[in-house]
Amino acid sequence: MTTIASLSAAELGPLYASRELSPVEVAKDALARIERFEPDINAFVVRDDSVALAMAEASQARWLKGDPLGPLDGVPVTIKDNIAVAGWPMRRGSALASDAPSPEDGPAAARLREAGAVFLGKTTMPEYGWKGVGDSPLSGITRNPWNTGTGPGGSSSGAAACAALNLGCIHIGTDGAGSVRIPAAFTGVVGLKPSYGRVPAWPISTMGFLAHLGPLTRTVTDTALAMKVIGQPDERDMTAMTNRPPDYVDGLKGGVRGLRVAWSPQLGLDVPVDPEIAALTRAAAGAFTELGAIVEEAEPGLADPIETLTTLWAAGAALALRGVDAQARDRMDAGLVAVAELGERIPASAYVEALLNQRNALALQMARFHARYDLLLTPTLPLPAFAVGRNTPADGGYGEDWTRWTPFTYPFNITQQPAVSVPCGLTAAGLPAGLQIVGAFGKDALVLRAAAALEQARPFARVDVPVKSV
Repeated sequence: MTTIASLSAAELGPLYASRELSPVEVAKDALARIERFEPDINAFVVRDDSVALAMAEASQARWLKGDPLGPLDGVPVTIKDNIAVAGWPMRRGSALASDAPSPEDGPAAARLREAGAVFLGKTTMPEYGWKGVGDSPLSGITRNPWNTGTGPGGSSSGAAACAALNLGCIHIGTDGAGSVRIPAAFTGVVGLKPSYGRVPAWPISTMGFLAHLGPLTRTVTDTALAMKVIGQPDERDMTAMTNRPPDYVDGLKGGVRGLRVAWSPQLGLDVPVDPEIAALTRAAAGAFTELGAIVEEAEPGLADPIETLTTLWAAGAALALRGVDAQARDRMDAGLVAVAELGERIPASAYVEALLNQRNALALQMARFHARYDLLLTPTLPLPAFAVGRNTPADGGYGEDWTRWTPFTYPFNITQQPAVSVPCGLTAAGLPAGLQIVGAFGKDALVLRAAAALEQARPFARVDVPVKSV
């Protein structure tokens, strides 16, 4: 039986148009499920039912007049806490941040508001998005709906948890080293990091050219719908693209037949990959052969760019904490403080070297790789979700640095290429695995087309209520 909780953004518009369903009914259903599930997952840092219902009522009036603003009119959405939403605070996961309301929408929120979307609230993140797990001094621990004893990943933690349970159809996150794709893989949803600049940002992230904005959704079509809206230009971001995005939904057609696809099970890196994750992602890569693509096992030949990432990441953390005194830092995530203090010791010349020369060298290497291959496939992550409250798995297999279990995501922040994580099955313990699909810079539509082909061939598993840890 079809329920509101199972509907995608793409399915809502026709139901609104036929008056079989209204935006108010959908908003009330989403808010009721948030009220029910929030104690189990802790995904929201701002909830404002009165705002959501007012936006839904305005949308309903437009649909009744036959004058909707577009396909996202009346679609419920959430927005990560480091993206400005007028009237709501932007605290970036920090208990020290002001709770004063933002005076204006950031670009993504502005485009969604103009499209008639219904804002359900702002979602949780680790402090300043500094790590790939989902706890912060501001909101505590966010949990994975597939098993509440595990984490959803981060830093778009709450966004991913909401996407998994369809608490809203579109969830806007940010990705500076994997922060959309990491939680997408852990929670079994679609998470796109677009080409840098395709989605404008304001205020600009302290992580600079590493930081991308992108959606987390249950379906590839919903991701495409979101990108058509949030990918519009905005004059406040001087680094963003100024051309209007293509019709990503129409671009989902065509499949992958004839495409040259590289499958890289470890990205050429010396990193342990969980056997179940290895098997699930290899099988997903094999599906591309069945779909008519020319798939070869091939490595792009990358040396692990962890030093480049660390230089840029630590400098960004230092900027985020600039002016925060020692007493205040004692109230912050100790790991963030340590990274910021590392950044304070990095010479300006080393930062510029990483920003310009090292980043460009890696991007050139990948551009040459994509001259031979249209797409690159990798596991999104080498492991399934692990216990909450930890930055790394308890078995010590990845050490104490969270970037050691995310080596397949951050290279593509450095190169700024589009990369999407799509679900590709469940482990024996019922935890999702993610396949990462990477394209050349600007080839976002091709990446989404490939993701849609895989989704059609191998429909994604769903979770409808949080599975409580025993």
